[in-house]
Amino acid sequence: IMHYITEILNWISASLMLPDIVLLLAAMLFALVELGGFCSTWLMLLRQRRKRDELMTLLRAEKELTPEQLRHGIFARHLAELNQLDWDPVHCEKRIFDFSQTYEHELERARFMMKIGPMLGLMGTLIPMGPALAGLASGDIKSMAYNMQVAFGTTVVGIFVAGVGLLLYSVKRHWFADEIASLQYALDLKLRRESSNAQTRTV
Repeated sequence: IMHYITEILNWISASLMLPDIVLLLAAMLFALVELGGFCSTWLMLLRQRRKRDELMTLLRAEKELTPEQLRHGIFARHLAELNQLDWDPVHCEKRIFDFSQTYEHELERARFMMKIGPMLGLMGTLIPMGPALAGLASGDIKSMAYNMQVAFGTTVVGIFVAGVGLLLYSVKRHWFADEIASLQYALDLKLRRESSNAQTRTV
């Protein structure tokens, strides 16, 4: 009975090899697409960083932002949305939370690559090891070398996918946290200004 159970397990394991390779190739293609988008976004954010610093300087100086200033750049467009809400604390807090949730969903793709890459790579490594050991035992060096080549190749691809996911997650998490913190800071500055104006009118 044990022999039949082992044969079934070997058959199931071998049947998973092709889907594993297909998924690994799809994951690598997805990682390359995400990496290309990351590079373009990085260049765009570098250009927009000075614009964001200028907007934050104006907010700290308690100056009104013109529609023209809120037209270009991701941070400027987010400020424009808060401005359309008339800087109402309840609605603005909800909108900032929506921004953070959007960023969290984007980070989830990077986390998925970090997890799925090693999983698929490990499966692609272990599945051919059985035939490779069998080829070694029977003296079929050619079969053993082929299976070992497949095992090492899937391992490298899995590590590459996970590495891209780690890079995207680490850098984007810093970007998004900085963006949300700046929006929250802008809202606090506006609320402080309105509170100060209200106290002045009361006096």
